[in-house]
Amino acid sequence: MKSLQQFTLTIVFMLAGLSVFAQKRQLDNFRYPDQRGVGVFEAPKDTISTFDGVKVRVGGSSTLQFQALDHENAGDVELKEIGSNFNLATANLDLDVALAKGVRMHLRTYLSSRHHPEPYVKGGYFQIDNLDFISEGLAENLMKYATIKIGHMENNYGDAHFRRSDNAQAMFNPFVGNLIMDSFTTEVGAEVYYQTPGGFLAMLGMSNGKLNQSVAENSNTGKTGGAALLAKVGFDKQFNDDFRFRLTGSLYNTGYVHSNYLYTADRAGSRYYFVMEDPDAGASSPFRSGRFAPDMRNAITAIMFNPFLKYGGLEFFGTLELVNGKDRGDDDRRNATQIAGELLYRFGATENFYLGTRINSVSSELRNGDDVDITRWNLGGGWFMTKNILAKLEYVRQTYDGYSTGSILRDGKFDGFMVEAVISF
Repeated sequence: MKSLQQFTLTIVFMLAGLSVFAQKRQLDNFRYPDQRGVGVFEAPKDTISTFDGVKVRVGGSSTLQFQALDHENAGDVELKEIGSNFNLATANLDLDVALAKGVRMHLRTYLSSRHHPEPYVKGGYFQIDNLDFISEGLAENLMKYATIKIGHMENNYGDAHFRRSDNAQAMFNPFVGNLIMDSFTTEVGAEVYYQTPGGFLAMLGMSNGKLNQSVAENSNTGKTGGAALLAKVGFDKQFNDDFRFRLTGSLYNTGYVHSNYLYTADRAGSRYYFVMEDPDAGASSPFRSGRFAPDMRNAITAIMFNPFLKYGGLEFFGTLELVNGKDRGDDDRRNATQIAGELLYRFGATENFYLGTRINSVSSELRNGDDVDITRWNLGGGWFMTKNILAKLEYVRQTYDGYSTGSILRDGKFDGFMVEAVISF
């Protein structure tokens, strides 16, 4: 408690000291954390610079959910008793700093999350859109279209992570929960982007493939290093005032990285608290209730395709994900497939209301030989009360098939209603 009080006081003094800088909140090549960021994927690329000195943008997010879910299974294993009540309020603190012409830093701290009630840093990066800070006019023709990101940061694998809830930042997710197989990880690396005015985009990146950074030798592989390759190609164009089309394909591939965290790196936790958990489940662990992580932690190859179409207020976003890999000590590789589709209708003077549905399914081979299927259906809507305040209501239903006798998930199901309030600025 004392450390939390000290941290809070530090933040108060820091915000007071930065108040002069924070009054100017417009930044170049920046995805805004409010309603203006809905439908934005990679940070936009603009060669016009407004830099006139160091500028600090202090922002943050806060969310709260009311959960009314029930769960059941085949009865082989007892489930935790759950009822209707509020979940833990979560909060983020964001610092975005314009350091030079075309150079910006981002840092996100989780002030509270399901897995960590104490504050901790999610990650941060430098974004470079201009090289004039090295030498005036350096590679200016290339940098009209190129962007460089370097840091311990969220990997740009697929497009689904741009619409997921990142702890308290839930403005861009039209529903309350993320996908069942939630691909998200923060690793040390670099990514190079190329975006043309005609809509073509490409990204090539590399990371060390590690969530927890260490120089200690891995006792299982006898190696201290490792690498993960990231790539993305796509097309994204606003053809007219009504019609936009985007299609991307992404790759995440590891070499000899021993412990891959692509589907287990979200330390913030699931929105569906304690569903399908045993009676001993504690407040913070297990914290990924309702999600599925394929037991593939070695030499993983993941491919994701994401179409996005918007015509007027009608919007579709899809995900097709194919995963192949193995776990520690395995000889044989296994497969997992995820399919998801979101159909929304946004309406109102500023599209401040929406109704929509999402269907999400995962099929996977487990290490014990089971072939399992998990299906989730969401139906809900939202209201942007202002560009910084969003209220959501959804009905969710998730079913489990193919699990063996003795598994807590055999013939499992949870369903019910969720209400979520989001503030982001």
